[in-house]
Amino acid sequence: MAILIVDDNQVNLFLIEKILKRAGYENYLSFSSAREMFDYLQIDSPHPVERPADLILMDIMMPEIDGIVACRKLQETPHTRDIPVIFVTALEDSNKVAEALDVGGMDYVMKPINKTELLARIRVVLRLKYEKDWHKKQDEKIRNELELSMQVQTSLLSEPVNDPHLTIRASYLPANTLAGDLYYWHKIDENRHAVILLDMMGHGISASLVCMFISSVLRDSIRVNPDPEHVIRELNRWMNSLNSRNQQIPYYFTAVYSVIDTGNKTIEYVNAGHPSGYALIDGHHLAELASATCAVGFFNSITIEKKILTYNESAQLLLFTDGVPETAEKYGLDGMDYLKKAAAAEWPDLAERDPIDILLSKEQQKAADDDMCVVLIKAT
Repeated sequence: MAILIVDDNQVNLFLIEKILKRAGYENYLSFSSAREMFDYLQIDSPHPVERPADLILMDIMMPEIDGIVACRKLQETPHTRDIPVIFVTALEDSNKVAEALDVGGMDYVMKPINKTELLARIRVVLRLKYEKDWHKKQDEKIRNELELSMQVQTSLLSEPVNDPHLTIRASYLPANTLAGDLYYWHKIDENRHAVILLDMMGHGISASLVCMFISSVLRDSIRVNPDPEHVIRELNRWMNSLNSRNQQIPYYFTAVYSVIDTGNKTIEYVNAGHPSGYALIDGHHLAELASATCAVGFFNSITIEKKILTYNESAQLLLFTDGVPETAEKYGLDGMDYLKKAAAAEWPDLAERDPIDILLSKEQQKAADDDMCVVLIKAT
């Protein structure tokens, strides 16, 4: 523990040192001006080395730089703003004392110094600092764990596909470090790919954990039988199993799951409570992939309606989570109608573009309040 004492009066410095030493505080440093303290703390250094300081006891009235100016400077400096300051002053001007507290001082002690009062205030301020430091370390630990969780979650997302007859690209913009959106695709055989885009209820840690759980179930289900009806039914069964163990917060998600067959030129899909996607068929017919099945996890048993689209030359699919139309509406655009018009346009350079950039500007993307995910598919 290091306590810094700042006072231009040597008698006051000696008195405070004596009080601290008798109370068992052996690690203290004394400075006769704020400038000396600044030099020690490397306030103006471009590459400061953090020096030990748990508390500063500082006079208000000092020449050159007074205590109020010095405290303000400490608060403006990143590596010193968390050091608590107790003012030790002979001022009886309540307005000046109030100003000292307003600039960041945590407490004050009047001169002549009462030893008992000074030590009591030191104990309180140090206790508060230790609690704050503990919380700061815990916050840093949580941030590191969230960063690791984000890396794990991102690793579950599929890489772009650039096959001769199939292109799949996605954009993934979480509103927080962790998100409730997930996309995944799996090559079934030479001609078929299974593709899913889902949006888990809620945001943050809980939604992302359930997403990771469902991602594992999804992979196993597709390997057993990639048919859309089977996969959605299996996902619903597992979501109900999860909800049966967690009665307080039932989880559910919406999803569009499809199997794209470039050999037979078909798209089999199930939309389970998800915003409608769009498929531009052969460059002129726009088909809506509307929801015909309820969200996954609501009920023990659900009726699943699979639909099939066919194409002759090409099929261009636009899928998105609800954060995309919501963000578009914030800028005065008719969310779903705007996306429908975007889906009706050809995207010849799809393999070279980030899908979200086709729909929203960078400024609009930054303004999003919800997770956003976009999947673009081009089959020929």
